[in-house]
Amino acid sequence: MRKICLTLPTNRACTAMIVALLQEAEYAARTFDVEVHVLILDSSGPATFAEHARAARTAPAAAGIVVHHLGEDEQRDFLREVIAAAGAVKQDLLLDLMLPDAVSYGACTNRAFLIAAALGCASVHRRDSDSDYQVLGGKPVYPVHHELMSLGKRAADAAAGVTGSDLAAEHADKPVVLVGSSFIGELSVDIGEMRDLDREVYHDVVSLWAPSEWSAEQKRELVDESFRGAGHDPFTGDRADLTLVDPMRVDMCNVSFHGVHERVPLPPATDTIGSDYFLLHLVYDATLPGVVHNRNIVNFYTGERRTESGFVAYQNRFVKFFLSMLYLNHVYAEMTAAGPDLLDEHHEVRAPRIAELVRESTRLDTAENVARLDALDRSYRKLGGKYAAFADTLVPRRGRLLDEARQDMEDFALLIEGWAALVRASRSTRLGRRHA
Repeated sequence: MRKICLTLPTNRACTAMIVALLQEAEYAARTFDVEVHVLILDSSGPATFAEHARAARTAPAAAGIVVHHLGEDEQRDFLREVIAAAGAVKQDLLLDLMLPDAVSYGACTNRAFLIAAALGCASVHRRDSDSDYQVLGGKPVYPVHHELMSLGKRAADAAAGVTGSDLAAEHADKPVVLVGSSFIGELSVDIGEMRDLDREVYHDVVSLWAPSEWSAEQKRELVDESFRGAGHDPFTGDRADLTLVDPMRVDMCNVSFHGVHERVPLPPATDTIGSDYFLLHLVYDATLPGVVHNRNIVNFYTGERRTESGFVAYQNRFVKFFLSMLYLNHVYAEMTAAGPDLLDEHHEVRAPRIAELVRESTRLDTAENVARLDALDRSYRKLGGKYAAFADTLVPRRGRLLDEARQDMEDFALLIEGWAALVRASRSTRLGRRHA
């Protein structure tokens, strides 16, 4: 029986989502011939962790479901064993990259990738704590349905389980390595207030994630499309397209991977939104097939973002996102140029080539990022109030922020270079597990 990993990383209270996730697992085990390993990677405080543990114990008493609710101590013990077994150099640094003290969207998902390998899971299916499922006719609409219809199959064989396809015949023998969808509800990035305050400033800020050489029209189109997901239209019926999946059509709260996540990890950058989207670009640029469907997740904001400390923390992550794009835009452009040459004869990603491109990006001139910080300073001061106050905090940290953005990419290259060994070591490492 095929094993899959349905994972939820969290550092906040999300009992309702854990219960809903267990129900999605029950649907998957009941509908498909799979054993579902529900993996809750929990970095929340003791009281919240205890609430989550109680929720995890409500898992349906059904065959084919195993629940793993792991705190940071358990995750750290597992990682130490894996890193040592891999014979890795700079073991302390690797442990920090896999389980940093700060928030890292890439690192939490990388931990799920390695733990899934330890559990013998063929695929990883990720959800987020600030999400919920849509409902049609009183029943939740689970993304895992489309994921298990297609993921891991030869593209030609997956065609029978979708409603449409625009995949060229040359890709028919490649595996489907990505199945995902997007979200409805609030913007994926908490900048709706900025948009309401000043549309021009909103455009100037959001356009900073585009390559500097893009035209004004290209930037305008990017701004119009950014962070909106699938809008607000509710689910009314299934659509699933076999295609080369545009990264802008999939969100990491609603995604699944097969194989490719064991070749290349995600950037482990801390306090940087968007750092977990790298594989979406890699899959698309390498011309690997995927399925995009319309079982969109419902996205909502937690109360913490509305506090003063939450605002500052989120804006810091937003700034670091823009600075990361100097390097990521370069890597994406090079991957696009390479296309199918990124794959070997087995249709697997050539990880050393990706590491090479990432290292190459660290030698870029940082003038573009200096200009980004200048533009952010001007825009935030135009907005005034808490935005101007936040701009004041950036001034003394400019040099450090520039250095951190480059260092994040150097760390990413190091992690890619050691990833294959970490995955191999994970497969032979026993994971202490809790059963619901």
